[in-house]
Amino acid sequence: MSGQRPVRIAVIPGDGIGPEVVAEGLRVLDHLAAASDDAMSFEYVMFPWGCDYYLRHGKMIADDALDTLAGFDAIYFGAVGWPGVPDHVSLWGLRLAICQGFDQWANIRPVRLLPGVESPLRRGTPATIDWVVVRENTEGEYAGIGGVNLAARGRGKAVALQAGLFTEEGCERIIRHAFDLARGRERRKVTSVTKSNAQQYGMVLWDETFARVVADYPDVETERWLVDAMAARFVLRPETLEVVVASNLFADILSDLGSALAGSLGLAASANLNPERRFPSMFEPVHGSAPDIAGRGIANPIGAIWSAALLLDHLGLRDEAARVLAAIEATTRAGLVTPDLGGRCTTHEVGDAVLAHLAERPVTAGVAAGYGRDG
Repeated sequence: MSGQRPVRIAVIPGDGIGPEVVAEGLRVLDHLAAASDDAMSFEYVMFPWGCDYYLRHGKMIADDALDTLAGFDAIYFGAVGWPGVPDHVSLWGLRLAICQGFDQWANIRPVRLLPGVESPLRRGTPATIDWVVVRENTEGEYAGIGGVNLAARGRGKAVALQAGLFTEEGCERIIRHAFDLARGRERRKVTSVTKSNAQQYGMVLWDETFARVVADYPDVETERWLVDAMAARFVLRPETLEVVVASNLFADILSDLGSALAGSLGLAASANLNPERRFPSMFEPVHGSAPDIAGRGIANPIGAIWSAALLLDHLGLRDEAARVLAAIEATTRAGLVTPDLGGRCTTHEVGDAVLAHLAERPVTAGVAAGYGRDG
């Protein structure tokens, strides 16, 4: 990237522990830039949007937020949610406004047991807990279609309708994305998850689309599971998973379960992608704002740092992304972790450890930052 303009990143630290963990991710990006001999640089613009902004302005983001963010190369996001602001207001007003406004239809969540981290699964090992959840990210159960009616008839009379939206186009593009990702992994396998026995319209359309797409990927192993059975399989047979693709709600829940099995939600990274690159993509840790520990300096920054690695990978900086992931692995292997993983390190101390390991590790070419085992 020598001689090119800086990579412009919109930073939205958000609420709770968001600012604390995002700060550590930015330190990692700054370290890489400083060590690049001017081959790359980053330019950050901070945006104060979140629950505090809502309490002062009555809205989670500025009216022209999407127009402003559209000019950036990527968005780095911390967390959303705080007591005093209803969760549906904060989520729809910030994160979902960006994901849906920028058609970030592919949400990628790696699930990997890092070295030195203990899984709550008795037989969980880095070899058995290593897969990727691919989540449809703009429609499905989170399409926002519905409403509350009949409340004027009196207490107890209100009726709420919440409709899922499944389009053939939306199903096909996320399913194909999962297959393309699987082709980059050591084991080429895609597992589709639905509840089509009970949801006989939208999820049957998903199943039919999956069956049609399968024909274009004869080199990829496939299977279809119902979500309740898949939840049990995450716990009982994790070694059988590789790439799991599911609707907005199901993949959201399953990926959180996977992160818990991998040791902590504090480790969970994600990428909200607009694969066509018509709009910037957004990268965020999955753990949420954690008001109970905000300001105490003990939040786990690894999910945020890993999300920064996914950002680098998306921008084509794959060697740098691989170096960050290797530094994360070295940090957890050394036991330099926060209390959620049984350690005694502060948020900043974990960041220091990642930077120290990053400084001593050479570039490892051709290794993806958590998407696949062999790039």
